Amino acid sequence: MRSVLGDRRALAILLGPALLVYTLVMLVPMGWSLGYTFFKGNVIEGFSFDGFGNFEKLWHDPQAHSALWFTFKYGVVVSVGQVLCGYLLALLYVFVLRKSSALIRTLVFFPVILPTVAVALMFQKLFAVAPQNGLANTAIEALGIHHSDWFASGGGAFLVLVVMDVWRSMGFYGVLIYAGLLDIPEETIESARMDGATGWRLIRHIVLPLSWPVVLSSAVFSINGTLKVFDSVLALTNGGPGSDTTPLTLYMFRTAFSYGDYGYGSTIASLLTVVCLGVSLIIFRFSRRDPTKG
Repeated sequence: MRSVLGDRRALAILLGPALLVYTLVMLVPMGWSLGYTFFKGNVIEGFSFDGFGNFEKLWHDPQAHSALWFTFKYGVVVSVGQVLCGYLLALLYVFVLRKSSALIRTLVFFPVILPTVAVALMFQKLFAVAPQNGLANTAIEALGIHHSDWFASGGGAFLVLVVMDVWRSMGFYGVLIYAGLLDIPEETIESARMDGATGWRLIRHIVLPLSWPVVLSSAVFSINGTLKVFDSVLALTNGGPGSDTTPLTLYMFRTAFSYGDYGYGSTIASLLTVVCLGVSLIIFRFSRRDPTKG
């Protein structure tokens, strides 16, 4: 193995095709998009050099600020919900259901493979207020509370969006973290129990530290996915009411392809890239802390 890794020709043969594909699929489009940020216009009307005009426009654009705030809010809330619910499911699989958890894992994982549009339509019906109340409003009225038009306000639409995406994806993170919990040696768990560590103490001082790497990986995977949310918002709220649930991705899409401003759309995409990179670095820096210490 060392002789192969030390041979530059062998490395070029093994890594060359993968690097070429990565360069053509990822690096070239990224560089192309970055170049667009210095121009305004589109392929039909033509492009004209604008220098840093797009960045200045982004700095003073209140709609971009609103989209950025929604992206952050959505990313943090949904990521916490996904990882937390996934971790609780993983604990349920390992310590309660054990070997009989296969059927439950399959059922909880099933929403992950459903089309986004189908899930969005289902939640529109669940939280509907007209022409007839959905299940959510029916349950609320059964408790003596007046029903609500969830999609008429930004707060209500945001809540439905969060519930939908957490429900849809928690099965995936449950299986992901479950695989990490299975790597914890059974002897370590039994030794901790013999020493009196049970319940919350066992989870906090034994299970959580040993499963911290997979939790961290899940958090990075989740936050990078939620910061780039597009299809869920488009299918459920279309960014409404108004622009209250418009993330940076949807604002970028409309700017570039609906309004034909490729330069400003690429500038918004660059902002999103920087945000994703910055959040990932923050998470990795936070990961150096001991999770068992407050």
